[in-house]
Amino acid sequence: MAAVKSRYARALVDVVFDKKLVPGRIREQLQSVSDTLSGSVELRRVWENPSVPTEQKTNLLDAIGGKLAIETIVRNFIAVLIRHQRIAMLPQIVEQFESEVNARLGIAEAEITSARQLGPNERQAMESQIARMTGKQVRAKYATNGSLLGGAVVRVGSTVYDGSVRGQIEKLKEVLTSE
Repeated sequence: MAAVKSRYARALVDVVFDKKLVPGRIREQLQSVSDTLSGSVELRRVWENPSVPTEQKTNLLDAIGGKLAIETIVRNFIAVLIRHQRIAMLPQIVEQFESEVNARLGIAEAEITSARQLGPNERQAMESQIARMTGKQVRAKYATNGSLLGGAVVRVGSTVYDGSVRGQIEKLKEVLTSE
């Protein structure tokens, strides 16, 4: 299924960049439809039911799209997902869409977890260091976890950089027990 969500997301990203649309706005609209779908059991039943005629599904999409003020490209994309019975994958496709856009724009998403709240200067220093390591512009999300004892754990994609005191203690423990 990963290949399917990637294919749909990549196709939409291609269109967004070809038409010079604002990727952030398209993502927000996709997320809005996804949130609406997640919040309504009835809507999911209709859109995911193969026995409901496609015309009824798209009429419902048009009504929802009007209320959410989605652009034609988003409406058409959702219609394709409905027609190809892929609408249940919308949350994963939205996530993959954002990853594809970030890759094309040279942006690295970083999740930074520290033992305490970081100040603005510390955040800037952390983001600068990650940017040097990745060679990309950094968009960071911050969290705190007191069990780290000190330092921080940084996740960029599937790579984890553990600079926490807890991580250092675990490494030391491994070295001492392996000898």
